[in-house]
Amino acid sequence: MRRRSRTPAAPLAQRDGIDPVRVRLPVDPEGAWATVGDHLVGRFEGAIGADRVAAMLREGRFVGAEGVLSGAEAYRAGLHVWFHRDFAPEVPVPFEVGIVHLDERIVIADKPHFLATTPRGRHITETAMARLRRDLALPELQPAHRLDRLTAGLALFVVRPGDRGAYQNLFSGRRVRKEYEAVAAYDPGVTLPVTVRSRIVKERGVIAAREETGAPNAESRIELAERRGGLGRYRLLPATGRTHQLRVHMNGLGLPILNDPVYPVVLPEHEPEGGPAAFGAPLQLLAKVLEFTDPVDGRARGFESGLRLSEWPTSQTSDR
Repeated sequence: MRRRSRTPAAPLAQRDGIDPVRVRLPVDPEGAWATVGDHLVGRFEGAIGADRVAAMLREGRFVGAEGVLSGAEAYRAGLHVWFHRDFAPEVPVPFEVGIVHLDERIVIADKPHFLATTPRGRHITETAMARLRRDLALPELQPAHRLDRLTAGLALFVVRPGDRGAYQNLFSGRRVRKEYEAVAAYDPGVTLPVTVRSRIVKERGVIAAREETGAPNAESRIELAERRGGLGRYRLLPATGRTHQLRVHMNGLGLPILNDPVYPVVLPEHEPEGGPAAFGAPLQLLAKVLEFTDPVDGRARGFESGLRLSEWPTSQTSDR
């Protein structure tokens, strides 16, 4: 049996909590690339332009296992090359990432609204993962699951890469009890509690998910925890984890979550990224509780967010 060759360690340190990009030069049966630089220009000119690739080579931005690459090196299939991308300016998210729990295996973070969990699309350095790597000096930190950018609350990160699969399997295997809290209008005509089951479809590049006919792939239990005037505080218990699931199910009941820029309609001033104008009106959805049996030591684990939803009144007497 042929053993796969091991990828060499990255010769570049992280930058702002982000790993360098690694590429492996492919086999070139037609001899199209005489040099490493020829390949890099051809590979990336469509994304950033040939002039920018050439400038990065001059600046010593491309590195191989044996040192900086000038681009003049003879092309060699299988060569690993690392580099850091140019990060586009990002709007700083003016909220801190709280730490609910930290040990040698996991970090339970209290992610604020508007901060993405992991680097993706336009959000790279302004993400919970990048911030925690920098702030906690944990360069290998990885998320075990993803919390939507507009949703605040508990997110589980794994300290050691070797443990990540065990904690990811908790979520994919539905062995984590997740409890969310939401603020929405109170409607006495909506009978609660109720378990909502539906088929949710989220198309790539489309902001809003939609429900359609077919076998259900999403399930949520919706409970009214408390009512104050025209508002309700709802306890949401998802049994599955489809994108925007709780927001879609609340909207389907006629109870769209307060400050939701997507449901029931996409608000143009908030699409697709939000920004300073939206910071004062966060989506009123909070990942409140995480409970699970630790896959490494078998201990029962339970965590509760220290955040609260800003639209829920605190000085009124409850109507329930």
